Amino acid sequence: MRILFIKLRHIGDSLLLTPTIVATKQKFPEAEIWVLVRKSCDGILAGCPEIDRILCTANPDVAKRHKSELLEDFKIAILLRKTRFDYVFELTDNDRGRCFAITARTQQRCTNIYPNLNRFWQVFFHRICQTERKMKHQVAIDYICPQAVLGLPDEPGPLRFDESCMKPWETSVPLRPGSFVVIHFHTRWKRKAWPLDRWEKFIKGILEWTPLVVLSCGPAPEEIAAARQLVDQGGPNVISTFGKADWAQLAWLLKRAAYFVGVDTAAMHLAAAVGCPTVCLFGPSVKMAYHPWQVKYRMICPHDRLDADDIKKIPPEKLMLSIKENWVLDACRDFA
Repeated sequence: MRILFIKLRHIGDSLLLTPTIVATKQKFPEAEIWVLVRKSCDGILAGCPEIDRILCTANPDVAKRHKSELLEDFKIAILLRKTRFDYVFELTDNDRGRCFAITARTQQRCTNIYPNLNRFWQVFFHRICQTERKMKHQVAIDYICPQAVLGLPDEPGPLRFDESCMKPWETSVPLRPGSFVVIHFHTRWKRKAWPLDRWEKFIKGILEWTPLVVLSCGPAPEEIAAARQLVDQGGPNVISTFGKADWAQLAWLLKRAAYFVGVDTAAMHLAAAVGCPTVCLFGPSVKMAYHPWQVKYRMICPHDRLDADDIKKIPPEKLMLSIKENWVLDACRDFA
């Protein structure tokens, strides 16, 4: 049996697919599982040994897409056409994902009844699951169609990044398990970001009872510069990966951390995947759909702290500015 899962979303969304993949492999141990994701999403799936093959499509941002990547997409389409799949699950909910699903050779092309799945696209699918998706976590939404078609258990399990797939992050500072906190402060989504000066004040506060803070960030120059500023302000008890830790190394850090603090990013979901208690800052993100999955967590959200009338006066892109440093510090004390 060969099964293809298609999910052309962001890095964190790829990780949210792993409970479905694990459940499928447990039900069908002999199955060969393929996953088609966007470029740069393969690294975070390296911790899911249940996947047999990962294919990556071109960068979705046309401005950043190289012509050679379009050729790679064409090659992927040919490969999918040549390969016989028993099941193909399209879980992206966009036309690009549906195009790849149509290309794949199979007699069981399956998807959910998404709002923009119009009649044109519906004719290409053999199974369209009608289950209501409202008030569900994204993990559960991804699980709906495979669960119905393959007869998987009723509920999805935890996110997956196996410890055997982790790699140590080397540093001169001792990193004893439980002796440090990992903070991922940056996001490319401005509406999800918390101001750098708030992070400075928060780190100063958390160092009153925390021996060591490890700042995680990506390789982008602006992220590294911001991490450098926080390290300089924080002093010798604050260190950073400075964009040099890959997902396997970050997973290793999170597995040993006392807890994680961060905004709604892939790093937050990776913390959940390794069982790291999490303090998360949510502004415009949908709590029900993207909260840390099956892990101890404390969510800092203006909707839970302010009156409904006050919330209405705040533009969604400004919600993160409503989060106060003491709110986050109080949540961290629960895990201290």
